Amino acid sequence: MDDSIRKKITKSLKRVVIKIGSSVISHREPGKSSLVQGLNPERIRHYSRQIKQIMDNGCEVVLVSSGAIMAGRERLGLTRNHLTIPEKQACAASGQSHLMHTYEKKFEKQGLKVAQILLSSADLVNRRRYLNAKHTIEALLKHKVIPIINENDSVTVDEIKIGDNDTLSATVACLVDAQLLIILSDVNGLYSRDPLQKSRRKDEEPPKLISQVNKVTKEVEKLAGKSNSLVTVGGMATKVLAAKKTMSFGIPTLLLNGLDDRAMEKALNGETVGTLFWSEKEKIRNRKHWIAHTLKPSGVITVDAGAKKALLERGKSLLPVGVVRVQGNFEFGNSVTVVDEASCEVARGLINYSTGDLEKIKGMKTSEVRKLFSDNFYEEVIHRDDMVVFFKDD
Repeated sequence: MDDSIRKKITKSLKRVVIKIGSSVISHREPGKSSLVQGLNPERIRHYSRQIKQIMDNGCEVVLVSSGAIMAGRERLGLTRNHLTIPEKQACAASGQSHLMHTYEKKFEKQGLKVAQILLSSADLVNRRRYLNAKHTIEALLKHKVIPIINENDSVTVDEIKIGDNDTLSATVACLVDAQLLIILSDVNGLYSRDPLQKSRRKDEEPPKLISQVNKVTKEVEKLAGKSNSLVTVGGMATKVLAAKKTMSFGIPTLLLNGLDDRAMEKALNGETVGTLFWSEKEKIRNRKHWIAHTLKPSGVITVDAGAKKALLERGKSLLPVGVVRVQGNFEFGNSVTVVDEASCEVARGLINYSTGDLEKIKGMKTSEVRKLFSDNFYEEVIHRDDMVVFFKDD
């Protein structure tokens, strides 16, 4: 069954996003996989040939490439484990130009053109900038140029970071309506337990590679471990969450070992390699996906049982009368999380009131709100069109 699904996915691909991790394009020494060795141009040359084959088959390619900080470490001689934020930003600034120059040289030998796009969180949470990024990528693809995307690490700090390039690749896949996201890392896929961890019991079964995940549950998330590498950010956990995001948009994700030179070729031929994250459940689309997965909530609204039922079962907007508690500091148009009285997330949406105004009207009927604000008010705290509801089985 897994083979037939994979062949169906890869049979007529028109657009794919490929995320190349730092560990895939770095120099490595046997037994020292976490040691920083700098950028390996030969690995980029290998992938330039593979991507040329993909494009020759009529498929557009968008790359999300890590490696700027790793390349900058080498150029600046900063190989110690922990760097300050300014040092990381300096590495990113130095390394990004070196990374792109290497991509440009190796891809040019295959007759391929590349273009650099650096994104920040601000480019994705603002709807107009989000669409501008989409249109720029679309224009490059139209002219047969490969966009190579990275986070703008030289000017971002932890508080405003997208987070990691697994998350970024999932966002980009949704942004450009890709048909497949491929994440290339230094692992074979998701295992039944951490393959690097020794067995605690003699009768414990060895870790098994999971070939397909139909739904990212809490149990699946628990299987994901942390990265032990100095050249990567995140680990399996971020890859699983990235797959969860793309699945909700209707995009399958393949997690492959990028150090296996034939893994991507096999995968695109429909062979069972790595881990496929995919199900054909109903998807969240376009603007609502942006609300659900790209915007960072500025506050939390707690609703009563009646409001929860109206949202989940009757498809209604959220009214002031159903609000029982307000947390955070938000303004009109910000994203907020809606939870029930047990603090379980019910929905997420764009708010029509500021924190102060919502505090004044929470629990009020519409007629009472009208008296307070005259005609200058919204009947809905969050309109249904600006809301994504999370059902119990999501």
